[in-house]
Amino acid sequence: MIEVSGLSKSFGTKAALSGVSFKAKKGDIVAFLGVNGAGKTTTMRLLVGYLSPTAGHILVNGYNPAKDRLPVARSLGYMPENNPLYPDMTVAEYLGFIAGIKKTTPDSTLIGEIGLDSYYHSPISFLSRGYRQRVGLAAALTGNPSLLILDEPTTGLDPVEQDVIRSLIKRLAKNKTVFFSTHILSEAEELATRIIILSQGKLVYDGPKPKGRGSVSALFKKSIKQHLNP
Repeated sequence: MIEVSGLSKSFGTKAALSGVSFKAKKGDIVAFLGVNGAGKTTTMRLLVGYLSPTAGHILVNGYNPAKDRLPVARSLGYMPENNPLYPDMTVAEYLGFIAGIKKTTPDSTLIGEIGLDSYYHSPISFLSRGYRQRVGLAAALTGNPSLLILDEPTTGLDPVEQDVIRSLIKRLAKNKTVFFSTHILSEAEELATRIIILSQGKLVYDGPKPKGRGSVSALFKKSIKQHLNP
């Protein structure tokens, strides 16, 4: 599903990523972790073709995002951290627009599963942040992609809304590969089967989620500390 080899990205003289390699196979739920500025969002933008790498190779569902951006976009679902919605559109209009781009049709079953039935004909501007996140998730799931890439899907939500989005991701991930970033380590512990950690643009951990309550937090702190203080 995802193959990354020797991935590097620089912005001028600033190296955002340096020699990052990892894979995510079918059925993985990967928590992508790191402090602010570690390179998580840059990596995700490279995976979906928004950016081109300075060096290295990427394959997403067999496509090179730098060369095959449209096939990549149609083969996955992506929800950026700043959910790019059109507030003047209704939910129905927006999801119809997304379906048109992906050359498919809106899935009424999906609308019900995500809990947007009652708001389907409401303007997006009327929705709470939590329901806007649901709209973004519905857009990412349009076309039933086998791969979901979610950048901070619960950022800014209250605890109840966080639980709703996590439950949705957990349920929907049963038949998909999910690659998500988060700063909430308990969220990674709850959802993930694998953990990838970046520090200052470099890969410092890639492996199965450790077992035990608080284990992801301990792993994160240890991995970052070892990289910064070798």
